Amino acid sequence: MARYKDEQCRICRREGQKLFLKGCRCYSDKCSVTRRNYAPGQHGQKRSKLSEYGTQLREKQKTKSFYGVGEKQFRGYFEKASNKKGITGENLLQILESRLDNVVYRLGFGVSRPQARQLVTHGNIEVNGKKVDIASYLVKPGDVVAIREIRKDNPVVKENIESNARPVPEWLELDKDNMSGKVIRLANREDIDLPVEEHLIVELYNK
Repeated sequence: MARYKDEQCRICRREGQKLFLKGCRCYSDKCSVTRRNYAPGQHGQKRSKLSEYGTQLREKQKTKSFYGVGEKQFRGYFEKASNKKGITGENLLQILESRLDNVVYRLGFGVSRPQARQLVTHGNIEVNGKKVDIASYLVKPGDVVAIREIRKDNPVVKENIESNARPVPEWLELDKDNMSGKVIRLANREDIDLPVEEHLIVELYNK
């Protein structure tokens, strides 16, 4: 899948808010959104009023950036959410939250979703005792996500777990001693703390 390779801080500046793509840097004075709170490029400081379509598109792009997924994959998630019972927008966010890289981030094994994705793709993570190196793997209630035994000496993961100040969401249960976490249930809309207006995404795709 094609992935954005340029400076990640430019994504946050384009959306006009922190997407927490660079971990600790996002909480420091070095954060680009704090230092230069305008869009990148030579016309970045010009204010322009977005159309209804533009507002919906920016919401979709922002949500894709939060979770680090491409257009084709995001469209697939939307179609899956549309076919499920319930509210499509909330179903979409629930699917995105169920991605393995997001769960690794939510448990505090990674300081950011990009770092959590790297931990998964480099073979550091197991689900129910089996190595899984696919970041888009969707977890289910009852799944146990853990650092593999042979990778538990990883100093980065150890430091992340010990220094993590982010609360673990209620739908997950963290076992720091064993470097593992259990999926108690799937995330509800109230569990998702991201500033996303999912109804705008639904309106965009339903045009």
